[in-house]
Amino acid sequence: MLVTPYALSVYGGVQEQVLAMSRELARRDWSVEIVAPDSRDRATYDTPSTVHRVGRLTSLRANGSRAPVTLSPSASRRAAALIRRVRPSVTHFHEPFAPLLGWSALREHVAPSVGTFHRGGAGPATRWTGPVQRHLARHLDVVVAVSASAAATMGAASGLAPEVLFNGFELDRFTTVTRHVPDAVTIGVVGRLEERKGVATAIRAVRRHNERSTRPWRLSVVGEGPERDRLATLANGDPSIEFLGALDDVAKRSWMRACSVIVTPALRGESFGLVLLEAMASEVPLVASDIDGYREAAGGCAILVAPGDADALERGIDAALSAPPSQLAAARSHAAQWSMARLVDEYETRYDVARHRYDRAR
Repeated sequence: MLVTPYALSVYGGVQEQVLAMSRELARRDWSVEIVAPDSRDRATYDTPSTVHRVGRLTSLRANGSRAPVTLSPSASRRAAALIRRVRPSVTHFHEPFAPLLGWSALREHVAPSVGTFHRGGAGPATRWTGPVQRHLARHLDVVVAVSASAAATMGAASGLAPEVLFNGFELDRFTTVTRHVPDAVTIGVVGRLEERKGVATAIRAVRRHNERSTRPWRLSVVGEGPERDRLATLANGDPSIEFLGALDDVAKRSWMRACSVIVTPALRGESFGLVLLEAMASEVPLVASDIDGYREAAGGCAILVAPGDADALERGIDAALSAPPSQLAAARSHAAQWSMARLVDEYETRYDVARHRYDRAR
């Protein structure tokens, strides 16, 4: 059983991890069910797993973003009742302390429990819920964090000491379409449109370049979010800047393969840069902000620039456009270290540990 406090109906890194993990587990003949918020969601997702959706969706401010969670105690009880009925061999909670979906199931602890922490960077909510987190922490048999930043954040809040693994992704899915290098230089940005993602920096960098260059760049922005209108105002109707909105997974991968360079200009608050690895797997040159979560994922295979510095980002893009094929091959090889297959290998070992600890405690 995979439990996510974030609705699948809203794009996010945790949700993508859950869906990708469900596919890999199913390939290994695991019977997987997913529990997520948003009872009104009727969408079909790219997973062979049964998806259970409970609770009214609420957008909760957290870590410079808006988290699509449910604050319904009855939804939390329904999720716990589902787990009692299914009696899974393991319940895997992603962001187990995020309100509120998994809390009842954690307290009941009716199955071996694994918790994966994704969030890096503390905030008021983390501090205010410290007592709750420390209580729930007692009901996790194995704890993992996706990065050193996420582990430190959770350790400070709950007293846990998570083992650091990584986020995984399905490497080969990013080369299922032919690589197309566009005639016009096209810079790609993908992610939720919110202030901390730094898309405004990319807009300023491209507009400054085009003001003084005879070889203009295009900027292609994929994603939705609360900053959409402000970013459109900043673009000021510039025909070289396009907002494509949210794309499904297949369309997003095709789009990435058609970019000249992908930039990840986030300002802060990134525990692990999965999008960096996706760019590397797509065999596209990459420029990223020099922040903790991204630096770890980049592994020396991306051009790192100061966050929020449009001039530095412009110079980084210019350098990336000259990346030799050998550099792109090295980046893809680096990205392969974070394959979902390898990650699930690690989790299967920890599922066995969780079962052993749970049985011993009983």
